Amino acid sequence: MIKVGITGSIASGKTISSKILSRRRGPLFSADMVVKELYTKIFFKKIISKAFAIKQNQNFKKEIKRKILEKKKNIKKLEQIIHPLVRKEMFLFNKKNRRKKILFFEIPLLVESNLSKHFDSIIFIKAKKKLRLTRYLKNGGDKKLFLLLDNHQMKDAKKAKHCDHIVVNNKSLSFLKNKLFNIIRYYE
Repeated sequence: MIKVGITGSIASGKTISSKILSRRRGPLFSADMVVKELYTKIFFKKIISKAFAIKQNQNFKKEIKRKILEKKKNIKKLEQIIHPLVRKEMFLFNKKNRRKKILFFEIPLLVESNLSKHFDSIIFIKAKKKLRLTRYLKNGGDKKLFLLLDNHQMKDAKKAKHCDHIVVNNKSLSFLKNKLFNIIRYYE
């Protein structure tokens, strides 16, 4: 089995790249989707509510964002809760799909979380900061939150040193697809 990790900075194009790579090739694990699912779970809401002293109301995510913007240390606090849960799901996914030829893992903080050793190949998706900010805002994101999260991540040059392939995603979707197909050919 070949395990391919896909990582990159916020709004770099990891999700679309992961979908392109995994389509008809193998199952895809998305850390972002696991986190999204966690936010629907009562046990998770209870843990977060207690950790951040917030009520479990309709604006739950909004309150967490506010807490993060209020105090930078809250990002680490949130990660200490989320990361072990995501990692557990990642290992379950791996076990469930152990007979597949190739598995894909979209993990934004793959390098920062010291997960590199779990992958046979790591693909780093990168894009200019200005373009990433435009994409993030277009999807309803907040500029202050983008800047905070972007500064929290490892810089591209440093992260790239830990990756096997680097894909610059500053151009069209067809250009991105061509770059990705040239890489995945080695693993098929």
